[in-house]
Amino acid sequence: MTPQSTEDFARDTTHRITHRLTMLVMFGIFAIAAFFLFGEIVHLLWNWLMPALFHLSAITYWQGLGVIALSWILFGGLRGHRGRCGHGHGGPWRRRMQERMRERWQQMTPEEREKFREWIRGQSAPDAQAKA
Repeated sequence: MTPQSTEDFARDTTHRITHRLTMLVMFGIFAIAAFFLFGEIVHLLWNWLMPALFHLSAITYWQGLGVIALSWILFGGLRGHRGRCGHGHGGPWRRRMQERMRERWQQMTPEEREKFREWIRGQSAPDAQAKA
């Protein structure tokens, strides 16, 4: 490496680290602001709807934040779009089942595959559901 390339490497590395830290701080500020904004939205919606619809008492802003926190705990709002245990849609269980089905399918004869297809079609037919 030449001295110039070493300086370029150091400058680029410093720039990348600075950029990542800046983005992390900005995301943290945004997340905190969003949390407090959602608390205000829950507070206003609760006080607008719940007393009129269900004769419940009004809540404070902090109780609105508590409602959000409780709903995230009960309904898993911090997991995003992933499934249980954080493994995506179905997780490792689903992947194991898919692999087992793939292995079984490869071991079937063409006649067995056709019989299986017919059975699947029969399961999804409307008259099959009426019989059940």
